[in-house]
Amino acid sequence: MRIAVLDHDATERELVCSILNAAGHTGYAYHSGTDLIHHLNRTGADLLILDWQDTDLSCIEVMHWIREKQQMATPVLLMTSRASEDDIVDGLAAGANDYLIKPLRRVELVTRVQALLRRTYPNLHTPENLNFGPYVFETRSARLTVAGLAIELTQKEFDLGLLLFRNLGRPLSRAYILDEVWSRDADIPSRTLDTHISRVRNKLQLKPEHGFRLAPVYSYGYRLEQITSECAESLTKTH
Repeated sequence: MRIAVLDHDATERELVCSILNAAGHTGYAYHSGTDLIHHLNRTGADLLILDWQDTDLSCIEVMHWIREKQQMATPVLLMTSRASEDDIVDGLAAGANDYLIKPLRRVELVTRVQALLRRTYPNLHTPENLNFGPYVFETRSARLTVAGLAIELTQKEFDLGLLLFRNLGRPLSRAYILDEVWSRDADIPSRTLDTHISRVRNKLQLKPEHGFRLAPVYSYGYRLEQITSECAESLTKTH
């Protein structure tokens, strides 16, 4: 797949491209946002990796251009040294699909890239079963089993549950969830998402006592978290 990399640091962007090339992709390195946009206008890219640090154009400006000008939104992986939740939420709100906190780790980079490509181009990456502990999502039949027991779900509930597990631990905006599950052009009332979240939480038993917590992220969206046994016991006692 064609992956464009924007980073002000020459050593860093060349390292990212070398990792991508070794993983079977083709990495294109850019030191300026203007050059990157020119490339996207001319030949496009299957995925973008943007460093948070500003070049001539900030990564925020580049993402805004992508979302406004391109008919099919190119997925964006944001690289950042900022590890606070507020900074991560800001990056996701600006249009990034995922983020990677520096210092760079080769295996994590390849894993995040592959996950984004699978999600964006499902026809090229369609594994039959996806396992998350006791949860097994059978993608071809839209069937979910938990510890071997089948759970009755609608197609939207299945898609929503799979999206949450694929992004375990990461906050997802309401807009992103609606785009992924109901499609970009659908006019969906806000309460529809909340209703489906509630159904998925109950049907999949996504509660601390079962090792997971599906919680709202204030003024943003939702996040599915995996809970340790000690944390689950503490949360149970406080409710």
